[in-house]
Amino acid sequence: MKFLKLSLASLITSSALFAGTYNVDASHSNVGFTVKHMMITNVSGKFNDVAGNFEYDEKTNMLKSLSGEIIVASINTADEKRDAHLKAEELFDAAKFPKIDFKATKIEENAVYGDITIKGVTKNIKLELENGGAITDPWGKQRAGFELVGKINRKDFGITWNKVLETGGVAVGEEIKLQIAIEGILAK
Repeated sequence: MKFLKLSLASLITSSALFAGTYNVDASHSNVGFTVKHMMITNVSGKFNDVAGNFEYDEKTNMLKSLSGEIIVASINTADEKRDAHLKAEELFDAAKFPKIDFKATKIEENAVYGDITIKGVTKNIKLELENGGAITDPWGKQRAGFELVGKINRKDFGITWNKVLETGGVAVGEEIKLQIAIEGILAK
């Protein structure tokens, strides 16, 4: 029995040695979204200021944990007037709610479930996971990366502003498609 306890402890300790904590490399990551505009096309945007970390097990090539934050005021849709409106009280209310937070609650091979908080409202969402793996870059840094895609309903988070079109329909769709690419550098 003593051997079994030692073997189990060795297995747990050795697998922990392969898992590392990675800090999100914002310059090589993208937190993007698309939303239906005027019922006929999609408008894309992203957040320029993102931070976070994740645990990645290099031995099993599995994501083990993920948490991050987005600075709402960094929203960028390539239109300054629209970006200012998105930051305003009637939409994201960036002055009162400056951050969007995410923390994974469950990670499977092809999916990440997590709590996302927008405008003080927290909902658990599912994101499809595409694991990019881990490498050592030409400068000797260990990097890992993955992509996440999913969708949320903006009204679930109190983002309800809209305009009714004369031809029927609305100016902005309710469904927001998320496209996230994360690259991290192993913390030393």
